[in-house]
Amino acid sequence: MINSIIAGILPHMPRKLVWMFSKQYIAGETVEEAITNARRLNSEGILTTIDILGEFITTLEEAEVNKQEYLDVIEKVEKAGINGNYSLKPTSFGLLIDKDIAWQHIREVVIKAASFDNFVRIDMEDSPCTDMEFELFRKLKEEFPGSVGLVVQAYMKRTHQDIEGLKDLNSEETPVNLRVCKGIYIEPDDIAYKDYDEINRHFLEDVELMLQEKMYPAIATHDIPLVEGACKLIEKYKVPKDKYEFQMLFGVTPALRKSILERGHRMRVYVPFGKQWFGYSTRRLKENPKMAGVVIKSLFKKG
Repeated sequence: MINSIIAGILPHMPRKLVWMFSKQYIAGETVEEAITNARRLNSEGILTTIDILGEFITTLEEAEVNKQEYLDVIEKVEKAGINGNYSLKPTSFGLLIDKDIAWQHIREVVIKAASFDNFVRIDMEDSPCTDMEFELFRKLKEEFPGSVGLVVQAYMKRTHQDIEGLKDLNSEETPVNLRVCKGIYIEPDDIAYKDYDEINRHFLEDVELMLQEKMYPAIATHDIPLVEGACKLIEKYKVPKDKYEFQMLFGVTPALRKSILERGHRMRVYVPFGKQWFGYSTRRLKENPKMAGVVIKSLFKKG
């Protein structure tokens, strides 16, 4: 309870204070810092997905700037030889301002990644964006079958049906590639599950549906019961190692991450960077209030 109170207060504190928490989860403010961290992860046998932080913009001029930054980042990351792909949030390209312009911007980013035989993941945002992001993914998947993926959130009551609805896009050559996560946005009870066990049950049901349909699940969790449950499903369906992966956030549960790698599973780490780290960090605090205690303790420790 105390940690939750602290987590609610910290977003209103000076940015330097919040950075004490944030630096564990952010790969830096610049692409050079992100590349350094991605290279270190690669050296440990870990794949990456690089994301420029920023979302919910208010002008199309910002959308243009964000598009150009992604194009530049892809150029630099590919030149650096990083083994990883890219993630983006459609609202940072103007989805809530003009969805057609947002689609054009994101299409350019996908074209850029595809020119390097690479891949872009479209992040799922809160419920007002859900239908538009599925529509966006469907259009891009039809045009660039092997170069685009999507995120689905297990706590949303619609998700299982949404996965079913993507079966027509699925093929052996270019399977539907979905990152399955629990979900972080605060949603109404009528559209989102709230109970821990209920969310976990639906998470594994979603993963199982993907395995049954021979889609490509990116199993994004730091929850040991979900890791174990997913491993049992992988064994049950005898899924080849190259037909799925686990994913984790930068700086979170490194010991669990290592144990998954040691069991022979593919691992990818989400590597966020950029000057717009504040909003991302405060969402992490709301998701995991226990980390607020770590921030406070860090005030009393040198360095």
